[in-house]
Amino acid sequence: MAGAAARRCRARCGRWAGGWVPCAALALGWALGWALEAVPPHRCLPDPSLLPPPLRRLPAPAMLRAAVPRLRGSWSPCQLYRYRDIGASTGRPNGTGPCTRGWHYALPAAGLRHNIVTQWDLVCASRWKVPLEQTTHLLGWTLGSVAAGLACDRFGRRPAFVVSVVLAVPLGLAVALSINFLMVLVARLLFGAVLAGAFLSLYVARLELCDPPHRLGVTVVAGFFWIAGELLLPGLAVLCRDWRVLQGAVTMILALLAACWWCPALLLESPRWLLATKQLERARKTLQALAENNGSSSDDSSCHQESLLMAELETLSEGSPQPRYHAVCEIFSTRVIWKNGVILGFAAFIGSGIRHCFTRNLAPHLPRFFASYFVLVGTEAAACLFICVTAERFGRRAVLLLCTVLTGISSLLLLALTQYLLDLIVLTLSVVGITASYAVTMLSIFFAGEVLPTVIRGAGLGLIVGTSFVGKAAAPITAIPNSRGFFLHHVVFASFAILAVLSIMLLPESQGRSLPQSLQDGESQHRPPLFHRPPREDHLPLLAPQGIPHDYSRLTTSTKRLLGSPATPQNT
Repeated sequence: MAGAAARRCRARCGRWAGGWVPCAALALGWALGWALEAVPPHRCLPDPSLLPPPLRRLPAPAMLRAAVPRLRGSWSPCQLYRYRDIGASTGRPNGTGPCTRGWHYALPAAGLRHNIVTQWDLVCASRWKVPLEQTTHLLGWTLGSVAAGLACDRFGRRPAFVVSVVLAVPLGLAVALSINFLMVLVARLLFGAVLAGAFLSLYVARLELCDPPHRLGVTVVAGFFWIAGELLLPGLAVLCRDWRVLQGAVTMILALLAACWWCPALLLESPRWLLATKQLERARKTLQALAENNGSSSDDSSCHQESLLMAELETLSEGSPQPRYHAVCEIFSTRVIWKNGVILGFAAFIGSGIRHCFTRNLAPHLPRFFASYFVLVGTEAAACLFICVTAERFGRRAVLLLCTVLTGISSLLLLALTQYLLDLIVLTLSVVGITASYAVTMLSIFFAGEVLPTVIRGAGLGLIVGTSFVGKAAAPITAIPNSRGFFLHHVVFASFAILAVLSIMLLPESQGRSLPQSLQDGESQHRPPLFHRPPREDHLPLLAPQGIPHDYSRLTTSTKRLLGSPATPQNT
């Protein structure tokens, strides 16, 4: 018995690891932008043709002082001195003008010798191309999330994941081999789209393979694997030293992941989705594989129950019922599902968009890339840990409300009092705001996965994840030098945060409840009191081996109900 329990434990951990490990590889692809787009300190190269003849013979340090202005103790990044009479024997500068011979770059801040900024001189007059590239990449993640969600509900979670990972390899190589900025722009857009598709399909499948008590824990562990991938990026950048080599290294890691597409342990198809769409033959095979992996075949009682279940599923599928798929537009004909999706999408949008308001306050205190990068990743880890500790104890809705309140209060205080507060208080409020806003985004997406029904969970979650990337895309626009949009950006998102606090109260509570299967299940969710603790329901069949006998009969009953046949209790 102890050996069987150990085998079941190893099988369950191995299955969940198949949904965890790919997160680290996808996180590397996501975090690449930090290194590829980092703008290093730079200054104009002196142009001797703009200097009077006596100054052209000066040694390099003196020529630099004669040619490049100094602003606030540092060299001007975009200006050169202009002299009134170039042919005079001496003279004083009477103005400045743009660089004429290029720029001298310090090593890019991300530990690379070269990146796309230094490759194509995306500074000064061309500095707008960096936020353009960032926005385009986020647009790719948005479009990929929506497209992958539709594919998940039509073709399945596993095919969407496998296709996305396989396509990531040639597109990643296309980025590494780009010969101009336009090619980088297009390749990065498509690369972001396929990474988003892999992330979304993996997220949905992992959620549906868990029973209620383990859903949050498994998702949080996947979040820590994502953070581990982000932490690997700086070390990988230091080793690679060139942006093309770094992009190629990340692509090779994705290629290793794609090479394991044939392995069922990497990602199993969701039996929930198969049953909800009436693909009973595929559901029977998937459930049988799960039962074998769980080690249930070693128990005579479990074997008997398994045979009963498989026999009933085989009987129900004799008529070869046609699969029934649902379109995402069916959400518009619902009331509760539509309301929940809009509220959670709005919260995810705010959590992602307002984060830039806090990170901008960190820039003066953390000028070095590694310091700011590790602080941001550390706040993500703190947010994951906070959700893991609180959301299972107090419920999803109460914790989401608390994080939204913290985000709004931090934002309003910084908006109104930044110039009157001590630097330490500004730094503290910024860190709290970053942590709370990340928790809002993460919990909104997870909450949406629990309240959306299985038949449209992929498409609905794709729309919500897409809105979160739309929120992120607001930050690069306000990051343009001399932009006047940051204050308006901060005011708008702080106002949205207050509105989100009111709307979150209208959500149901999903803690301890089974995932809704059909649209009718999604419409039957009601709004309980704020701190109401709902009773826990039964575990997902075959994923909790200790409860297999009861869960088999429960699965048979629910399967019959999905097919419209009368459900009869099983005397086991």
